[in-house]
Amino acid sequence: MASDCGVWIAKYLLCLFNFIFFLLGTVVLGAGIWLAVDKSSLIALLKMVESEHLENFTQPRIIEDLAYVLIACGAVMFLLSFLGYCGALQESTCLLTTYGILMILILLAELTVGGLAIGYKTRTKDETMKFLQSTITRYYSYSTSNQTDVVTAAWNEIMIDLNCCGVQNYKDFESSPAWNANKGNRTVPETCCILENGMLKDPNCPNTPTDANSYMNKGCFEAMVEWLINHQNIIIIVGVGIALVELIIIFLAFCLCKAIDKYRGMRL
Repeated sequence: MASDCGVWIAKYLLCLFNFIFFLLGTVVLGAGIWLAVDKSSLIALLKMVESEHLENFTQPRIIEDLAYVLIACGAVMFLLSFLGYCGALQESTCLLTTYGILMILILLAELTVGGLAIGYKTRTKDETMKFLQSTITRYYSYSTSNQTDVVTAAWNEIMIDLNCCGVQNYKDFESSPAWNANKGNRTVPETCCILENGMLKDPNCPNTPTDANSYMNKGCFEAMVEWLINHQNIIIIVGVGIALVELIIIFLAFCLCKAIDKYRGMRL
């Protein structure tokens, strides 16, 4: 089998791709473990960088949640790439078949989600808005210097970047017990207000918001849809590119399996 040029290319392309993916998975997993056991180092490192966006994510609770996400993603990347790399290098049909099936399941899941989103636009819109609203209702709270959670920080970042407020408007925050318990005289979070150089354009905005000093009536769901429409070409290209890469990998994995079986059959 070593003399077959096509099989050789398939084998080492799989090895190369999965080795790179293995390294990335190891880095992600290692970063997650590091954050889980040593949050203070990252906090000190981020505070050295003068950035209002990074400052929002230097809270211990946010870093802890991020650590768990990185560990989960890194573990999946590590396991999947390990199967592909070892299967190709050792010419193991068992490992390669397992790897190929997992890749097919991932591809099918991606296509299914995309197909359902396109085929059921109205329901997808409603379910997405319900989910976004649930994150505000369950988790959004008034931010303090040492108690910001990852959901609150994420919402604040979204509202600052997209110039919006809540899912549909500022009234969405009225359903959050944590926000209502700590908001004081505020009507909207500071991040719903118009900012200039990182500061409130109108200091009275949180208490008395208007359309002139805030985005109180511009929902973030609408802003997200606008962003997706403006970047749809890039999103389509990236999505198609990822799907093609996955198809090529699946094709190489099963072609290599077939070649291995054929080679072993010839030896018998």
